[in-house]
Amino acid sequence: MLGRLMPREGRFFELFNAHAEHIVEGGRELAAMLGSFDQLDVRAQRIDAAERAADKVTHETIALLHRTFITPFDRDQIHQLITRMDDILDLIQDVAESVLLYDLRRITPEARQLGEICTMCCARVKTAVGLLTNVKRADAILKCCQEIDQLESDADRVMRAGVSKLFREETDAKQVIKMRMIYDLLETVTDRCEDVANIIEGIVLENS
Repeated sequence: MLGRLMPREGRFFELFNAHAEHIVEGGRELAAMLGSFDQLDVRAQRIDAAERAADKVTHETIALLHRTFITPFDRDQIHQLITRMDDILDLIQDVAESVLLYDLRRITPEARQLGEICTMCCARVKTAVGLLTNVKRADAILKCCQEIDQLESDADRVMRAGVSKLFREETDAKQVIKMRMIYDLLETVTDRCEDVANIIEGIVLENS
């Protein structure tokens, strides 16, 4: 009787999907910022807006978690998932802010490529999260998570190549330092996407 009276499941999947939309938006703006390297202030403002909107979703999800008696899967997994998703946008925001704070005047092809990889990772996070409503689609979810893992490995490779090229060819020491930090932040975005993929894999394997 008590179980029927208490809130069941709530809007968790809706909130996950809303947050994932903001992640994709932030990733898209980041890639655009690095790709054309213009309208930097405008791009950064849009990323800030996406990050603030995602923060609200995160807080709403955690509040809902405290109010809900029966959750769709383990409470710790719900908390880990939404907070790790939030980490992705926090880092995207860090990249955008660093581009402005370092007063970068030019960007490298490797940074552009890392931005594109980040965008692809964000899109796959959204896909995997969207599929969580039906764990019977475990194969599709796990495939998406594996793709995120591969993209993270690609980002590692691009970052290493970019750093090596910086030290070989860049004569401006300040530019070397600035770009190295940008590379690290961009690669970490893909690390956080991989963290989300690992959490989703655990959810699927435990509930399928």
